[in-house]
Amino acid sequence: MASNLRQSTAPTTLQQAQTNALLNLLSLNQTVDTPANATGKGGSGFNTPPISGPPVWKVLVLDQQTKDVLATVLRVQDLRDAGVTLHVQLHTLRPPLPDVPAVYFVSPTLANIKRIAQDLQKSLYESFHLNFVEPLPRALLEELAASVAQDGTGELVEQVVDQYLSFIAPSPSLFSLLPPPPPPPSVTSPTQSSFSGPASTYTILNSPSSTEQQIEEEIERVANGLFSAVATTGHVPFIRAPRGNAAEMIAKKLETKIRDAILSASRSHSGTTTLFAQDSTGLSNLQRPLLLILDRNVDLVSVLAHGWTYQALVSDCLDIKLNRVTVAQQNAKKSYDLDSKDFFWAQNAASPFPQVAEEIDAQLNKYKQDAAEITRSTGVSDVNDISQLDLTTNAAHLKTAITQLPELTARKATLDTHMNIATALLEQIKKRGLDELFSTEEAISRQTTASILEFLRASRPDGELTPLDKLRLVLVFYLSAPDNAISKDDISELEKELKSAGADVAAFDYVRRTREISRMTSSISTGTAGTATPSLGSVAGQGGELFKGFSALGNRLTDRLKDGRFDTLISGVKNFLPTNKLFPVTRLTEALMDSSAASNQSLAETDEYIFLDPRAPRHAHAGMPGAPGSSGVSRGKRMAFAEGMVFIVGGAGYVEYGNLEEWAGKTGKRVTYGGTDIVDPGGFLKILESLGKAGAV
Repeated sequence: MASNLRQSTAPTTLQQAQTNALLNLLSLNQTVDTPANATGKGGSGFNTPPISGPPVWKVLVLDQQTKDVLATVLRVQDLRDAGVTLHVQLHTLRPPLPDVPAVYFVSPTLANIKRIAQDLQKSLYESFHLNFVEPLPRALLEELAASVAQDGTGELVEQVVDQYLSFIAPSPSLFSLLPPPPPPPSVTSPTQSSFSGPASTYTILNSPSSTEQQIEEEIERVANGLFSAVATTGHVPFIRAPRGNAAEMIAKKLETKIRDAILSASRSHSGTTTLFAQDSTGLSNLQRPLLLILDRNVDLVSVLAHGWTYQALVSDCLDIKLNRVTVAQQNAKKSYDLDSKDFFWAQNAASPFPQVAEEIDAQLNKYKQDAAEITRSTGVSDVNDISQLDLTTNAAHLKTAITQLPELTARKATLDTHMNIATALLEQIKKRGLDELFSTEEAISRQTTASILEFLRASRPDGELTPLDKLRLVLVFYLSAPDNAISKDDISELEKELKSAGADVAAFDYVRRTREISRMTSSISTGTAGTATPSLGSVAGQGGELFKGFSALGNRLTDRLKDGRFDTLISGVKNFLPTNKLFPVTRLTEALMDSSAASNQSLAETDEYIFLDPRAPRHAHAGMPGAPGSSGVSRGKRMAFAEGMVFIVGGAGYVEYGNLEEWAGKTGKRVTYGGTDIVDPGGFLKILESLGKAGAV
């Protein structure tokens, strides 16, 4: 069975690599016309296949999981451009189209294999190009082969290809793994029984009710998904991970998978391009990337803290899934797509919200100027009505209008989208007091139990803080304080205040229990921020930098909205900007990628991490950190990396992502950040709450 390959001669993002791979899949896995990448049937090059002649018109058959993979990077128009006339779900009634080829892109499950065999038996399509989002297990391949042989439909199957695409890339440098396929209705595991959907990775790895088999299966699933992301980049990384937790187990499984792929490539004489083929000759050890695998428990603060960047606020306040944001407007819900093709989102997603607000104003002014220039030169009174063009005017003006009007219309639609989203965020900021919560958490190391209680009890003109926001603040305060800095009496007082506000303290119980266990077993070193030291630094020395933004917004946006809501809202919002600091994950990444700039504390932690090189001979790890007799050897393994991938087992968060991106931008590093899933603070709090209740039984 072929495996599809994505290789790159120039630096590219993981999202672009995945997009190119999907376009290759839609072009029936045809090879690109470059001699270096010439392959046999089923192989492909990394670059988007060149368009030569009209596309082959085809049907695309998906399941729910693969639909999610496509939804983040390709639009319906992109599918049309690739020759897809119809995209349908696998498990639906589909009319036969015997003169059209079909591209199947589905998960390798028994139910899917049986349905494909039924489609083959009915000869629904002219030919079948079968693509699986991750490797098809041998047992399922044999099941498919047996069905095909029994029905005599072998001549209809053109390709069976493993695609290694079982991850979602909502942003150029952000990704998460696909969730596990939903189990059959009759099967419900004990761990899942108390959850509405599949249990999260964090739940499975930390729940006392999880069986050893469940944990092992989850670690295997995560390693497979992470292998897909690594294979899509096409480069073999050096792998680092802390010892003694799930991250180490996943790192070792992943190393074995990469090593096996390299070994099978070296033994392959079929002429088919294999995974990591180019990397074996085109990349020296100095250019290879770093892969850092960390456990979510290394820092719970950043995933619970109140963010202040555009993307962090969208994740916290609004419903966002697969780059689609849903905003409630006057008893109705409206959805907006945010992706890399949205110029405003691409430029401002990681910016602090005050800057975003000013940028909306600046872009709207620029749009008005450009629109006025076109109306002046062409005589059109409304840029949305091209039919008003005076055909007797100068031909150059006509050409300008015809080329620029569509772009202007699209730009205005994008700005309207972000105006609506920003308005919804401002309402939430004022209603929930997010500006005050953010500023309090920015200076969390200077807070005391008394000051936190005073803040929680203070009356606010716009209404009380929500119970969940109060709980998040207390958790951030507790996790940011040094060991034993908060007395039992203080904890009781905080708990009492939370209960009186209507908050469920099960999450607080779980976090306290986890920290106590960590302290006793010393599995997390004393210097790790988020457990022993403050992970949100003080605001000393920032001067007037904290109070910026919004200045232009309140004055100039009243005319944008007829009811003036934007101006009214903005007047009561404090204009803070985040301080300059490294969160724990960023700090550990810096220690491994740029040790010369890192602190001794960070280096002491990361020097103890296991070091795995899938290209090294197996016995070479005998003296590496994490192996017997490794004392001191790791200090000689400090390396500088220009490119890296950071993966969080248990869930990634937008606050952490923004901090890592900011560091990478300042240092010129290329870092891709991902996790088993992307969690919003409210969702993660529910996970902690469920674990707290499970542990209390």
